[in-house]
Amino acid sequence: MIAEQLLPNGVSDPRVIEVMSEVPREEFLSGRLRRHAYENRALAIECGQTISQPLVVALMTQALAPKPDDNALEVGTGSGYQAAVLSRLVRHLVTLELEPSLAEHASETLSRLGYSNVDVAVADGTFGWPARAPYDIILVAAAAPDLPTALIDQLAEGGRLVIPLGRASDEHQDLRLYERRGDVFASRSLFPVRFVPLR
Repeated sequence: MIAEQLLPNGVSDPRVIEVMSEVPREEFLSGRLRRHAYENRALAIECGQTISQPLVVALMTQALAPKPDDNALEVGTGSGYQAAVLSRLVRHLVTLELEPSLAEHASETLSRLGYSNVDVAVADGTFGWPARAPYDIILVAAAAPDLPTALIDQLAEGGRLVIPLGRASDEHQDLRLYERRGDVFASRSLFPVRFVPLR
């Protein structure tokens, strides 16, 4: 996967490359989907959700430039795969999932595999998770028409946030990176993506 999918497509951070080679994507899939674990495509999972393609997981993680002491928030746990990758690069991660069955399965998988610095919570991610704020990095793994105000409020000084902006009906959404400097939020477009809607 590393040589064929990541290196030729802009993944250059050695820490991200190492983690992507170590986190077993197949463990976050069930049944017949496991044989497709290392194909570079999103796969449908339960509750109308998807597990993102490995390249997108790697590029979103790299864009956040995670640091070992970072306090992180993920919105949209899904299978837990992105949480596993990100958790290896930060001090602590809270990941939010609206669907209780997905949250339970992801929590069990993460615990079984030893990802002990991750807390999975059932919650509406548009409101963030104030109890552990502020966050140095926030990764939103679902598309929204606008950046939720609560996530802006919970981003620490110097913090970074990635989110796909656009509607579910759009052919593609715009993955954007935001960085906080006081009350100023600089942003730039990264690349087009296709995510399920944030709800």
